[in-house]
Amino acid sequence: MNQQAQTAGLHHFWTQPTLYLPLRPLCTNDFIEGTYRQAREKALEGYRYIEANPTAVSDLLVVDIDDSNARTIALWEHSGMLPNVIVENPANGHAHAVWALSEPFTRTEYAARKPLAFAAAITEGLRRSCDGDTGYSGLMTKNPLHDAWNAELVTDHLYSLGELSEHLEVSGDMPPQSWKRTKRRNTSGLGRNCHIFETARTWAYREIRKHWEDSEGLRIAILNHCMELNATELAASPLPTQEIAQIAKSIHKWIVTKSRMWHDGPAVYEATFIAIQSARAKKRGQKYQAIYKECAELLKEMNIS
Repeated sequence: MNQQAQTAGLHHFWTQPTLYLPLRPLCTNDFIEGTYRQAREKALEGYRYIEANPTAVSDLLVVDIDDSNARTIALWEHSGMLPNVIVENPANGHAHAVWALSEPFTRTEYAARKPLAFAAAITEGLRRSCDGDTGYSGLMTKNPLHDAWNAELVTDHLYSLGELSEHLEVSGDMPPQSWKRTKRRNTSGLGRNCHIFETARTWAYREIRKHWEDSEGLRIAILNHCMELNATELAASPLPTQEIAQIAKSIHKWIVTKSRMWHDGPAVYEATFIAIQSARAKKRGQKYQAIYKECAELLKEMNIS
């Protein structure tokens, strides 16, 4: 394929209606000078970096490869899961590898937590397959239509999450189940969203005790806690304020519309809380008794009184 045909194919792929690019994406030519929201057409035409996905949904998974042989790494041993687009910096060979999905997944609604966690694990698998940057947030990507980069359309095939997962399992790059239970996944990319949601959700269930019949107070408390988590635990790569607000809104909405804890009221909640604490105390007591008994038997065997 000649250069003109490659450029035309890339432009057609990147601007096709089936890709959910932001209508007014963040964009910039220099991150030091800041980012700005522009109309999609203007951003694509004039800015080197552009927001990859809208706030509410994602259908582009991006891996940042900080290596002079980034293009080779993105293609090597990726049969069946080749990136759709590789955007290379001609000055140092570093590149962004982009995988496009056939169906977007939401990042805000409670019902979509499992797909989001699945997508986060797949993004981590793709990162591992390319030895990508663990600190890359996934928010901004190199604009493949800007002439500052060497951009290449590798394939126009749109992937499903399941399809990518199967190939990552075969290649040995899909993270194990234990990865989902650790904080390692929570500091970058889609895992940031999962981490804020899961941490704030657990906190909010206890916070209910302070806000009976005060839905608005609970909403503000959850939002403030999410903002605090974003500022402290994700300080190196925080989520946009709008996305944090959506996460807090989802948690609050689920509690006041679907949670039995909220609808059962304080009496049932306190009774349940006391029962749980009592059960935990009993379990700890049994554990310590077993340890004490084991130590006593060991001392007896050693003839120590």
